[in-house]
Amino acid sequence: MNYQDIITIEPGKRSGKPCIRGMRITVYDILEYLAGGMTETEILEDFSELTSEDIKACLAFAAYRDKKNIN
Repeated sequence: MNYQDIITIEPGKRSGKPCIRGMRITVYDILEYLAGGMTETEILEDFSELTSEDIKACLAFAAYRDKKNIN
């Protein structure tokens, strides 16, 4: 899965934070929900416009950013 097909960055939207498919839901929003204990199923129930692939893309984006910052 290529997260770059799902994660978008637009300067005028959410202050340029990485968002999901141009929506106003950011990668950081999803990561915070997961870190707070929400399951993927709960997130998908609360945000019907999201897909399982969107959540996986957020995790892949975060992993890539972390790897990039470590090296």
